[in-house]
Amino acid sequence: MDESIEKAVETLKNGGNILYPTDTIWGLGCDATNDEACEKLINLKNRGAEKSFIVMMDSVQMLERYTTDFPDVCYDLIDTATRPLTIIYPSVRMLCDHVKAADGSVGIRVTNDELCKKIIRKFGKPIVSTSANFSGEPSPTCFDDISEELKEKMDYIVLEKLKNVCKTPSQVIKIGLDASVKIIRK
Repeated sequence: MDESIEKAVETLKNGGNILYPTDTIWGLGCDATNDEACEKLINLKNRGAEKSFIVMMDSVQMLERYTTDFPDVCYDLIDTATRPLTIIYPSVRMLCDHVKAADGSVGIRVTNDELCKKIIRKFGKPIVSTSANFSGEPSPTCFDDISEELKEKMDYIVLEKLKNVCKTPSQVIKIGLDASVKIIRK
């Protein structure tokens, strides 16, 4: 696994895009702080630039470094989540504009997946986590469902966990500036 992680991190450092198994579905990723890498991913997916990306982080400590408003309720939400949870935070710092929604908010997930944590820790920065498909197509939950055309366009594919089972997308909750909580996807 170490060799896969090394290659994934090297690709991320060079502004490349990776295809990797996440704690939810198979994802496409890049450096969430690099505008050019995010732009490359937008073009690869044939996705509108106005759409934001989910960002994956390895810990609450990393999350605190990149968010400007971190209501206490977020600690409880993260600690009590029984499945992967993406929280939309009202504002962030040090992340590229392509990961932000029009209102400046960003969906962020602290992963519990060991492979994802190792990649992020070794890389030292958050990474984008978007579904491994072309825009408008169904999100693939299994590696075999990913388009061969998309696989061919990737800079690196992390095949470490091909044995993983099919999964579903994360829950999504939006946090308001007043610490209000709104469920977006169950």
